[in-house]
Amino acid sequence: MRIDKLLSNMGYGSRKDVKKFLKSGKVAVNGESVKDGKYHVNPEEDTVEIFGEEVHYKEFVYLMMNKPPGVISATEDLQDQTVIDLLNGEDAVLEPFPVGRLDKDTEGLLLLTNDGQLAHQLLSPKKDVPKTYFAVIDSAVTLEDVEAFEKGVTLDDGYKTKPGKLKIIKSGTHSDIELTITEGKFHQVKRMFAAVGKKVIYLKRLSMGPLGLDENLEIGEYRELTDEEVGRLKEFVSKNKH
Repeated sequence: MRIDKLLSNMGYGSRKDVKKFLKSGKVAVNGESVKDGKYHVNPEEDTVEIFGEEVHYKEFVYLMMNKPPGVISATEDLQDQTVIDLLNGEDAVLEPFPVGRLDKDTEGLLLLTNDGQLAHQLLSPKKDVPKTYFAVIDSAVTLEDVEAFEKGVTLDDGYKTKPGKLKIIKSGTHSDIELTITEGKFHQVKRMFAAVGKKVIYLKRLSMGPLGLDENLEIGEYRELTDEEVGRLKEFVSKNKH
C-alpha cells in the first residue's frame, strides 16, 4: 500500500497534507526517513511513524453503539444529528456506516462498520439474522398476540411477516415485552403491533445475531467490538449460508 494513501486513510490529513509531511521528513518506515508518497509499505509488517509516533493501521473498524433516541441511523443528514456525528474523529475517519437502521426514536444496539461484506451478510434477508427488541406497549398484550406473532401478522401494506417470537414480561395497562424477529422491514415492530391494534410507546434493540448490547454502555456511548465478538459475527454469517 502506498505510504500517502495509508496516512490519509488513517486521518493524518489530505493527500496534499501528507505530501508536505513526507517532504519535510516527518515520516519514517522501519526507522528510515521516507519522502516519496509512492513508497509502498506492508501495514502488517512495517513500522510506520509520523512525528515520531507509531501509526497503528486498521483496515476495518467494528463499533457497538447504544443509540440514543432523536439521532438517525444514517451517515449524513441536513436536519438531524446522525450516529456518525457521535463518533470520535479517529473512528469517523475510517468511514463506518450503520448496519441496518433503528428508527429515530428507537434506542439500543447499533453496529457500525466499514466492512461492507460483513454488513451485507448481516442484512441479507436470506440469513434470517434474529434481532431482539424490548418494548413498552400502550395496552395489555395477550396470549392471542403471542400466537398471532408466531404465525406472522399482516402489515398495513398487505405484507405478511415471518414468524416472530413474542415474550410477555408483564401485561397490564402498559405491557413490557421482548420480541425477536428475523426481518428488518421499515418500522417493523411498530407495524406488527399496529396489526393487532396496539401501539409501541418505547422501543430498544437488545441484540442482533450473536451480538448483545453491552449493559455498561450509556445511551449515546459506543466501543470497539472485541476480536472475539467480531469472530462470533463472522462465524454466525458463515454458518448461516443459504
